[in-house]
Amino acid sequence: MSKLSIFSELWHFMRIRKKWWLLPIVVMIALLGLILVFAQGSPLAPFIYTVF
Repeated sequence: MSKLSIFSELWHFMRIRKKWWLLPIVVMIALLGLILVFAQGSPLAPFIYTVF
């Protein structure tokens, strides 16, 4: 099972079931995760963790 199959299954679910309100939630969770991952090794990490 590939790593991208989760995204394709989610896209298929939203397209078939017309759950378009899930898209902004998924995008925001992904962006928050990316910010936390990339900020983990930077000197700005203590400041970002205090914001969240």
